[in-house]
Amino acid sequence: MTDKPDFVLLVSCVDRKGIVAAIAGSIAAQDCNIVTNAQFGDADSGRFFMRIAFTGPEGLTREKFSTAFLSVATAYNLEWQVHDVRVKLRAMIMVSKGGHCLNDLLYRTATRYLPIEITSIVSNHTTWQRRAEHEGIPFFHMPVTPENKAEQEAAMMAMIDEQKVDLIVLARYMQVLSDATCRKLEGRVINIHHSSLPAFKGAMPYHRAWERGVKLVGATGHYVTADLDEGPIIAQDVSMVDHADTIEDLIAQGQETESRVLTRAVKAHCEHRVMLNGSRTVVFK
Repeated sequence: MTDKPDFVLLVSCVDRKGIVAAIAGSIAAQDCNIVTNAQFGDADSGRFFMRIAFTGPEGLTREKFSTAFLSVATAYNLEWQVHDVRVKLRAMIMVSKGGHCLNDLLYRTATRYLPIEITSIVSNHTTWQRRAEHEGIPFFHMPVTPENKAEQEAAMMAMIDEQKVDLIVLARYMQVLSDATCRKLEGRVINIHHSSLPAFKGAMPYHRAWERGVKLVGATGHYVTADLDEGPIIAQDVSMVDHADTIEDLIAQGQETESRVLTRAVKAHCEHRVMLNGSRTVVFK
């Protein structure tokens, strides 16, 4: 039986000879054992990406490993991160009135499918307050208006710091974060949107998609950037629609797909399987 890894090392750099051997040698020199290894060389950008999951001897910490690994990282000009996978990421979930994504995240966390600790649920409505209280998760009602938007975002940032939040999940949170907030939280916010964008923006997109006779509905999970709904994509999926499906069928299929894709994106991020490659992502299995 394969041991569960203690750490995950993510590496990206300009592709060149000797990288894999140098990294593996450094890991072995620290009495560590590689459990899984995945790598990808992007011919277009000339960059190399690598994810190594490994076990370490008793007493090894991220700090100790990082100190010993620094010479290899410097020699090969690596961009790198090492994560202790025994420590769950702390996640804040933000939601509005639609609870399908929230409920799936809560269930997947309770069953330990998602390696996260939910620090709080934040909403601009009170619709899901009782659900949060039932789960024993702190709930914060933060209504947003044009007049108080900046104030509420400042309060949210303070909460993120206070709760030591690693990841913010927008589970159908129907408020647009300001450009400044998006930049401050770059790489730490995951959003979900339906595939009817950009054709059917605004209210009731599934109704208008049904009126146009669309033949599939889908969803995109992505990192949030200042460019609305255009951040690097982590996960996508679709389900097929036919002429007999009603508007209610489309909505149900769309919500199920949104839930599935958002959970998949969050899981990939929290298992440290996602690496940025410009405006694209490398997502290791």
